[in-house]
Amino acid sequence: MRREVKYGLIGGSAVLVAGVVGGFALFGGGSDGSSAQGVAAADAKNGGAGVKAGPASAQEIATTSRDFLAAWQSADAAKAAGLTDDPAAAKTALGSFAKQAHLSHVTVKPDAPNGDKVPYTVTAQLSYQGHQAPYSYTSALHVRRDAATGEPRVNWNLAVLHPALTKGDTLRTGPSGTAPINAVDRNGKPLTAKDHPELAGVLEGLRDKFGGKAGGAPGIELAVHHAADGKNTKPDTSLKVLTKGTPGTLKTTLDSTLQAIAQKQVDARKNASAVALKPSTGEILALAHSPAKGFNVATGGSLAPGSTMKIVTAALLMDKGLTSPGKQHPCPKYTTVDGWKFHNDQMSEIPHGTFAQSFAASCNNAFIGEAKNLNNDDLTVEARDVFGIGLNWQTGIPTFDGIVPVQDGAQMGASLIGQGGVRMNPLNVASLAATAQSGVFRQPYLVSPDVDHRKLATAARRMKPDTAAGLKSLMHTTAVAGTAVKPMAGLSGDIGAKTGSAEVDNQKKPNAWFTAYRNDMAAAALVPASGHGGDNAGPVVRALLSEG
Repeated sequence: MRREVKYGLIGGSAVLVAGVVGGFALFGGGSDGSSAQGVAAADAKNGGAGVKAGPASAQEIATTSRDFLAAWQSADAAKAAGLTDDPAAAKTALGSFAKQAHLSHVTVKPDAPNGDKVPYTVTAQLSYQGHQAPYSYTSALHVRRDAATGEPRVNWNLAVLHPALTKGDTLRTGPSGTAPINAVDRNGKPLTAKDHPELAGVLEGLRDKFGGKAGGAPGIELAVHHAADGKNTKPDTSLKVLTKGTPGTLKTTLDSTLQAIAQKQVDARKNASAVALKPSTGEILALAHSPAKGFNVATGGSLAPGSTMKIVTAALLMDKGLTSPGKQHPCPKYTTVDGWKFHNDQMSEIPHGTFAQSFAASCNNAFIGEAKNLNNDDLTVEARDVFGIGLNWQTGIPTFDGIVPVQDGAQMGASLIGQGGVRMNPLNVASLAATAQSGVFRQPYLVSPDVDHRKLATAARRMKPDTAAGLKSLMHTTAVAGTAVKPMAGLSGDIGAKTGSAEVDNQKKPNAWFTAYRNDMAAAALVPASGHGGDNAGPVVRALLSEG
């Protein structure tokens, strides 16, 4: 927020108005002829024992707190800071506070001390560009003896200024950071955090990014401005609203009907998440996660995608001419990569099968065994240059855009089946299915780039025609005669699917993944620690595709 501030505080413990200092009503007016320094000096001199020790006396607490508050309210930052145990920090904070809070006609009503604690209530007028409102708050200070000098001092911290302040914070009045928005779905239906609690963080993110571009105007508020911690910038904490902003209307790509279906499905499964999007455009139709008020794994998660990664691996192997759907491509029970021996789930094997059969059965060693024919970076390049994984997606909200690191040996072999260092979320995996359906990566997005003219991520190349046709054939076979047949049963049209089960250390059951497309809709779901992808995540995706 851009804010200009003027502030003062009033000190003292009497109830009679003694005068007006700098525009602020002063209760009590100053010291009674003694001072904290004088008391401390006299004590030291009379005691003849050097530096005074022990807790501050009731008189010292009263005098020091009164003098500090009087100096603060009269805008004498140097004097007030000198009565604290951290004069440099206090002087800086007091000085900037006086220029930023836009509070006038301040009065302070102290309550009775409780030991070394002196609470007080601040009442003031909040004013900004003709807008006014009363404002009050309570805070407290502590007076303790300085071990080095023996003098009583206010224990300095920002909560002395306002209880909502912590290290690095400032209190500011002015326009709120961004204008409010009325988000609507693709059909103009309102999207609110009340109706869709799972979208609360998404809607806040949309306001932060598009509030100034949706036609609205920001409100005016008193707020705590939080300093960036080097990783994240925490939004301002509003304390008092002078004027409400005028919201603008922001159209999203979401479909509220699909959103409700997705959320109902994931709510029925612990920590589940799901995404649906349009392969022809990249528009995100739904994104759901449970619990609704928890972390949004759908777009921010970073987990091993398991066998859904075989979509990318299959495209890579076909791109390199190493296989094709009808080519003999057996899946042995065991295969060894760099001294590590891999076996298939339940020790299964397809000794004389085609690649289509191995893909449809999701037989691991048909893929891991190809590691010897690949360069270490081949999978990374295919994922990035064809499927857009790891590019900087500009969806309209913060997202994790997947990672397929360059690995070697056994780790590279594991990456071919979505283990190793490969990490994705349902948004990324839904995009894999969308790319398979259309043959070209189209970056998912939640708000049209026409709103802010941002540039969407694009892949370096389209899938080769033979590869694109082969991949659709593989996914169709999986949907009608492979591991995805149960959740895809009865769905008509252009369909394809891939199951996934990702093993996690110290977890009894694998994470269940499922992704599929039907005509111009692709979807993916994750149900952690639940078992087989088709059985546990498959029904979530089916519910979405049934509406497509």
